[in-house]
Amino acid sequence: MNTHLHTIAQQMVAQAKGLLAADESTSTIGKRFDTIQVENTEDNRRAYRELLFTTPGFEQYISGVILFDETLRQSASTGESFVSMLVAKGVLPGIKVDLGVEPFAESEGDVVTLGLDGLPDRLAEYAQLGATFTKWRAVFNITDTTPTTIGIRENARRLALYAKMVQEAGMVPIVEPEVVMDGTHTLERCKEVTLEAQYALFEELIRAEVDLQAVILKPNFVLAGTNSGEVFDAAISAVETLDVLSETVPVEVPGIMFLSGGLSEQDAADVLREINILETDNDWALSFSYGRALQRSALEAWRGKEENLVTAQQAFLTMAKLHSDAVRGQ
Repeated sequence: MNTHLHTIAQQMVAQAKGLLAADESTSTIGKRFDTIQVENTEDNRRAYRELLFTTPGFEQYISGVILFDETLRQSASTGESFVSMLVAKGVLPGIKVDLGVEPFAESEGDVVTLGLDGLPDRLAEYAQLGATFTKWRAVFNITDTTPTTIGIRENARRLALYAKMVQEAGMVPIVEPEVVMDGTHTLERCKEVTLEAQYALFEELIRAEVDLQAVILKPNFVLAGTNSGEVFDAAISAVETLDVLSETVPVEVPGIMFLSGGLSEQDAADVLREINILETDNDWALSFSYGRALQRSALEAWRGKEENLVTAQQAFLTMAKLHSDAVRGQ
């Protein structure tokens, strides 16, 4: 039993706080910058992350930040490292450690996540740089033929191997089995796949002897595909999402921190609020680990201009409070 890791996991989900996912890869943040006509340079990436991390009071609502490799090593314009800046605010630094996906050779259409080769060495360095938790994302796309059972099982196996390595390196693993909302699938089909993915994940975590009290689950909400034609209903999504969790997640897991998956800021808050209104047993903390749903308004306000800094920070703080309030069921 590692009480240090248990403490970190509890700190991540304490006091209705959530995580800021600022772990966009260089190419992904480039796509975000394209929408606001900002050049994707290291200086601009640093300036944008500094905007977020220096927002006055954001630590009231954010317990930790998931960083990208570049960001974990960067310093602010003051010369202070981003890690030191976050720690000084009582915010936990985390790091994305998977290396993206590739097609799964054993099952056409499925993808598997890369990054296990050499992972112990990278984890040792990340811990030395100040990371206290990590994240690994598995991707499940719903089509007529995917995901397959073998594809789900292989991704679950890799998530479990990753989680074990992370705990052995002295950090808390976030496991993210994301059923992608893009597609024409129904809400019911999303529920079926989410159930299968989470069943497989916890079977593999237990098989790998991962300490479940030092693991955070980052799942998708149960939603119909974006092109399904079904009308979004936060209350229905909340009921179906909780039904999956109650079937699959052991009570030892301290927290479930949802991904927004491309939902709007308000829709992501609405589902999270409905979930916390419905959940009365409180076996786990039910919070958020959002990227776009926390950052979209701030990016739009900033647009790469220094004179927009305060306005952008106010937008970020407003979104952080919105989602924290949703954790409280407000």
